[in-house]
Parts: sequence; structure tokens; C-alpha cells
Amino acid sequence: MNELLIRGRVLTFIEEPQGIDDTASYRYFEDGAVLVRSGKVAAIGDYPDVRKRVDADVAVADHRPHLVLPGLIDTHLHFPQTQAIASYGAQLLEWLNTYIFVEEQKFAEPEHAAFIAGRFMDELLSNGTTTAVAYCSVHPESVDAYFTAAELRGMLMVGGKVMMDRNAPEALRDTPLQGYDETKRLIGKWHGRGRAHYAISPRFAITSTPEQMEMSRALVREHPDCYVQTHLSENRDEIAFATSLYPDAKDYTDIYARYDLLDRKTLLGHCIHLSDREISALAETGAVAVFCPTSNLFLGSGLFDRDRFDRLGARWSVATDVGAGTSFSMLETMDEAYKVLHLQGQRLSPLNSFYRMTLGNARALDLDDRIGSLHAGADADIVVLDSRGKSAMELRMRTARSLAEELFILQTMGDDRCVAEVYVAGKAMKGRFGRAATADGDAAGTQRATA
Repeated sequence: MNELLIRGRVLTFIEEPQGIDDTASYRYFEDGAVLVRSGKVAAIGDYPDVRKRVDADVAVADHRPHLVLPGLIDTHLHFPQTQAIASYGAQLLEWLNTYIFVEEQKFAEPEHAAFIAGRFMDELLSNGTTTAVAYCSVHPESVDAYFTAAELRGMLMVGGKVMMDRNAPEALRDTPLQGYDETKRLIGKWHGRGRAHYAISPRFAITSTPEQMEMSRALVREHPDCYVQTHLSENRDEIAFATSLYPDAKDYTDIYARYDLLDRKTLLGHCIHLSDREISALAETGAVAVFCPTSNLFLGSGLFDRDRFDRLGARWSVATDVGAGTSFSMLETMDEAYKVLHLQGQRLSPLNSFYRMTLGNARALDLDDRIGSLHAGADADIVVLDSRGKSAMELRMRTARSLAEELFILQTMGDDRCVAEVYVAGKAMKGRFGRAATADGDAAGTQRATA
């Protein structure tokens, strides 16, 4: 039997924290252990108790004094934009036309798509992210590259081909029928294969005609177990443009509602400038608003108003939004989320930050039975965090007196240097991929993984 005992300071959430002192929202074991069996969590608890349940010769990965948590989850980013991070000086629509649409045209080449897909997955893993929801380009080759790279690493990933039939360069446009046919074929090939989940992905209302939106509705009706991902109310110019293209809609949100694209499996990037009516529509349908703080600040888009979503009962998650987002790190993302909310007089406790990165985002995906916590039966996706991973953090940690304080230090000062190890379905990934991949391609990483 394939067993591994992971030892460390184990932390997993069971409910959303209601305050910085809400110890009932999580389980914490100072000298804890996670028993992994055949890629699943078999048990967690105090190390001596879990140790008694296995044979004397079981492999033990001792990560003391580091924290052992569920793998981090990112609910919105763009894999073709990996090399477009840090593109200077533009807001959303100009940024798309100047940088992103140029970059995405490269993904018609399968070799380029495969190389970036490998590097993309490795960046996620190096930052402790074991599951993400990503847009591919309009090219089916990019989707194949994305899911192939994820499958090689055993990762649970969500993604899909963007559908765009207007207001984009000709090389990035499909047609309503082409978008439908290619998406349907890709769903048949990838959705439910291993740990892959497909997301039907009309990029946003600006780049899809009513005919393509109708095709998106048809795909959702035919494949109700797939996700839907698109963008909503990121930028005021975007809102004005989108609503001008759909003059019969009440507002931007109503465009998607008219095509039956809002339900519990819908992820809506940004949602910054929504009216109460629009947020209430999300609450009624269960659609998820995705808060992307580093991207919203980088593009000057605006500030996400979390308290209104909570007050009106709408669901929300948190994401990096690479490449407008400036980091693959969910730690750095939550640092910026704290600041965005702080500017509006809203508090984000460190407990709630770590809940959002793990169980909260898993619940947003309705995958909390499998990922986001370390309960028995969950997939053994695990991150080990070193709160002394940088010299300045080590110095600061000398004065830390509580778990919440340590988590806030990790959130505020942490990055990929604080990720000591990552497990995907129980397999240690640090060193298997990642930094050894070279500019000549991903062959080196692939050979190590399959050796």
C-alpha cells in the first residue's frame, strides 16, 4: 500500500472564520500529521496518534516546524499571459489590444503552447498553488497543452478555450459555430479525464456576438456539469462598451443572465462596479464573483467591495488574474486583498485570508469534498509553508506570539521562498519540475517526471 506520513504543524479550516479569535473555524495540531494513502488523505491528527495507525516502516516526511496546509487554490488567471506580466502603462482595453492580443496569437503554435503550459504549471506549484481555473487562448492547441501539462503533474485544474468572434484581431477570432464545435470537442476530450474540469469560456460580452452567446447557452445546457468563466464589470469603459453592444440588457450582468449563463458553476472575474441589483442577481443564481486584487490595482480598475457581496448574500472567491495580476503567489494576492479592503474600511483577518485560499475557494468551485481541506477522503494536495523563509521574516517571527500573527506575517511578507514543499495527490513536487525547466523547452522537466 502506498502510504506517506507528513509531519508538521497541521492547519485546516472547517468553516469560514467569523473573526480573528474564531478558533472553532479550524483544526490545528502543533505536532501534527497527515496520513496519505494512495493519493488521498486517510487521517489527520496529533502525530503520536496518527503514527500508531501505520506500520513502523512507513515513510515519514518531517517538515517541522513548518505549517502543513491544504494546497492553495486560484480561481481566475490566464495561462497565455504568463510572459505578459509587467506590461507597462495601460488600463484594461488598451492593455488587451497593445499587449495581450499580440501575445495570445503565439498560441497557435503547439510547441509554444506546450512550453508555456509547462512553465505555467511549475510557477503555480512553486507558489504552493495546486488547483487553478484558467483561460486558454482561442486555439484548441492551447487547451490541449494546458491539460496535458496538468495531467503530467497530476494536478486538478479547470480551464477552457476562450470564445471570441468580434472586437479582437482576426487571428484570435473564431465564429459562433467554430467556437461551439471546438469547445464541444474539447469537453469530450478533457472534461472528467483524470482530474481535469472544463470551463466554457466566452471571454466577455465585448468579444462575443449575440450569436456566440447563444452558442454558449447551448453548450451550458448540453454540459451542465462544466464550469462557465467570463469577465464582468472590471473597468468603467468596458461596462459602457459592453452595454452599448447589448442595448436591451438592464445592465452588464443582465447580458449574461439573458443567455442563461449565471448559475453556481459560473465564475465572473472582477465584479468591481456592480449595482446592488446586479449583486442580488448573482446571489439569486449562485454565480461567483472573483476578486482579483493585484490585477485591479495594476490596471487601475477599482476596488472590490466585499462587504456589499456579504450583505447581499453573494458568493465570492479570490484569484491572481495573471497576467494583469502581478504574481502567481496567493500569499501576495491576499496581501493586496487586505490593502484593497482596508482602503474601504473593511477588515480581512489572516484567518479569513487562509480560509479563502483553501476551503473558501474550494467551496466557490463546489469542490470542497475533494480539495481545500485535509479531511479524510480528500485529495492529498498539500502545501508546506515556512514562515521564516526570508531573513526579514525570520527576524519578525522572533516576536510572533500566536498562530494568527504568524499567518499574517506569511500573508504580508511571504512569496514562493516560503513554500518548502508541495504535494499533488500525495506526491512531492518540489524539484520534480520548476526551476530546471529551461528556455529551450520543458523537456528536462518532463524527463525527470517520467523517469
